[in-house]
Amino acid sequence: MLILKILLGLAGLGVVVFVHELGHFLAARLMGIDVEAFSIGWGKPVLKKKLGAVEYRLGMFPLGGYCKMRGENEFQEAWENRQNAVTPVPGTFLGAGPFRRIVVSLAGPFFNLVFAVLVLSVIWGCGFEVNTLSNRIVLASEINPGQPYPADEAGLKTGDRIIEINGRKTPYYHDIQENIAVNPEKALALTVDREGETLSLAVKPNLDKSTGAGRIGVYFWTDPVIENVRAGGPAAAAGLQGGDRILRVNGEEIRHSVDFFRFLDTAPPSLSVEYDRNGEPRNATIIPLYAEDGSGDLGINYQYISYRTPALSPFAALLKGAGESWKTFVVSLRSLGLLFRGVDLTQAVSGPVRITYMVGDIAAEGFGQSFGTGLRSMADFLALISIALCIMNLLPLPVLDGGMIVLFIIEAIKRKPLHPRFISAFQTVGVVLIFGLMIFAVFGDILYLVRR
Repeated sequence: MLILKILLGLAGLGVVVFVHELGHFLAARLMGIDVEAFSIGWGKPVLKKKLGAVEYRLGMFPLGGYCKMRGENEFQEAWENRQNAVTPVPGTFLGAGPFRRIVVSLAGPFFNLVFAVLVLSVIWGCGFEVNTLSNRIVLASEINPGQPYPADEAGLKTGDRIIEINGRKTPYYHDIQENIAVNPEKALALTVDREGETLSLAVKPNLDKSTGAGRIGVYFWTDPVIENVRAGGPAAAAGLQGGDRILRVNGEEIRHSVDFFRFLDTAPPSLSVEYDRNGEPRNATIIPLYAEDGSGDLGINYQYISYRTPALSPFAALLKGAGESWKTFVVSLRSLGLLFRGVDLTQAVSGPVRITYMVGDIAAEGFGQSFGTGLRSMADFLALISIALCIMNLLPLPVLDGGMIVLFIIEAIKRKPLHPRFISAFQTVGVVLIFGLMIFAVFGDILYLVRR
């Protein structure tokens, strides 16, 4: 399974990188700049084929890629030869005017954004299955007493249904999660249904410094009715089946699934379970399994809500895809600011290893449900990564597309080429920054995988 996840992850990440470099490639050709090599992956080519003037390569390390344009590093030669400027040569990158170079630099991130819009448009155009839970909540303070949570301060209670947040309908739990996660430390207006009575409350989510997301301290409410049990798991070994309703554990009443799982916090060797099967009360003893991090596993899945989104017309799907992409773009930009507010960077900043694992993990989990679900889950996540890659490359940092655009804008304003020494120093700083960030990200990836 791990090998499958890695292969799926590499394939998915390769698609996103291919789209980015394809943008640079097509724009360079359009702007009259010669391309010498187009590669997916870094390092020594394991496969290469020259078609016309371009050599197409598959690198030894299947992460990243590049589009090598003729003369893009001429500033180094000019600096070594003590020249004050690069001599323009037709067909080279630096021989092209600043405007044409800006177009080429923008094309990669732009293609990533277009890719995300198209992928999400296809998903909404086909329609897709959604597995979610209701908007009924359980207070985390009931499971972890003594800890203050925004939900308690706001006056929420277990059993409440959050039906609106800031005027937006929240019919399902994932709607609640989405609205809270992207608004840390911002006051939110809640409309709550409490046993038929409508209440207006206000809550201010805390910033979860391990993820950068907002949280208020609630879990989803799920009736303790088993949807299915994993073959060979603890619940199956104890004789439980799909449709059974958990009534009591160790003599205590179970109102919802969270009640059941809180018994695992103390890592008991066994659980005495009373359950109902077709109106007949039964008893069983479950021997839980525990992971290295102490989390318990009973091999139980509870009932969830499943619905299918309608297949939109091509135009409506395109509008929806563009809207979802823009929303993700804005949220991603906002998330950048959270990196400077005490967020745990080892968890919030993902490197290529973790991204590859996450793409493969999400795809493998989706394919485990159905082929269509796997494709949708993988495509959805790739659209998110593509938008993140777009934003990252537009940052005004040396080496990145955004940094190069800054240089070209300065050159256009000055109306004369920049000194090779300045460009060289600018790029050197960028290489050091990016290399340091990559080391940090990979270190965080290793910690992530160890925790997994």
